[in-house]
Amino acid sequence: MNAATRPRARMTRGQPAPFVVVTGLSGAGKSHAIRALEDLGYFCVDNLPIALIPTFADLTLSGRNDLQRAAVVVDIREGRELARFPATYRRVKRRLAGKVRLVFLEADDASLVRRFSETRRPHPLAGDRSVAAGIAEERRRLEPIRALADQILDTSALTVHELRRRIHESTGGSAARRDLVVTLVSFGFRHGVPEDADLVFDVRFLPNPHFVPSLRRSSGRNEKVARYVLRRPATRRFLELTERLLKFLVPQYVAEGKTYLTIAIGCTGGRHRSVAIAEALGRRLRRIKDIQLRVRHRDVSEA
Repeated sequence: MNAATRPRARMTRGQPAPFVVVTGLSGAGKSHAIRALEDLGYFCVDNLPIALIPTFADLTLSGRNDLQRAAVVVDIREGRELARFPATYRRVKRRLAGKVRLVFLEADDASLVRRFSETRRPHPLAGDRSVAAGIAEERRRLEPIRALADQILDTSALTVHELRRRIHESTGGSAARRDLVVTLVSFGFRHGVPEDADLVFDVRFLPNPHFVPSLRRSSGRNEKVARYVLRRPATRRFLELTERLLKFLVPQYVAEGKTYLTIAIGCTGGRHRSVAIAEALGRRLRRIKDIQLRVRHRDVSEA
């Protein structure tokens, strides 16, 4: 990334920008950027007519509706109307000082040509010309808009997850980040592994309360059943090692842009051991920052 593509000095951090305009070159990642904004709670409109942008911005910031944040995509599909955007954006920015942000996405020619080749989509300006010719024409037409950008992101070397992180940063810094939602779900292998499981732990190596007559009818949420499962040295060691593993994995998933993580813990029927372990592991994982923890017992009502 050269000096021209680094974030401008006027770029600010803090609370998420209430109104964001995403623009840039075809193939530079605008669709991924707008999905990242949707995940942050933005109401997103793709290819909103330029003439409607001031009205939409006013509605977003008026406080008279449920919209708290909004984002629009403006690109070469506007055709001749694109020439009106610089004046429109300046007018909006004057009226909404400090509350509107323009993010411009670009990439080098080689990366853009490769992306169009991989997706087999035609460049919107290529026509009967080469993709390279269409890219050159698009750069020329978008230059006046690029000059207005609060941030220019070169996506040539970025993965989808890296682009997502940069978009989060450009629209509000760390304050815009959402916690990772971690769900601990107990289950019984007898009833099948949860389809949405990212990680599966098998705790059938632990002594089974099912074979203790006084415990059989209770679930792992029962104090006596939990004590029976958790007092074992193997159980304590399992919880220690699993906690250490998850404390390592969770930040890695967050860095890759994952928003949901489902950890499935299974025993034979999903009633005793897996339930007790899920509850105990949940108490330990609440110490991890930047996650929202949920504990669910899928099969605890099964006989």
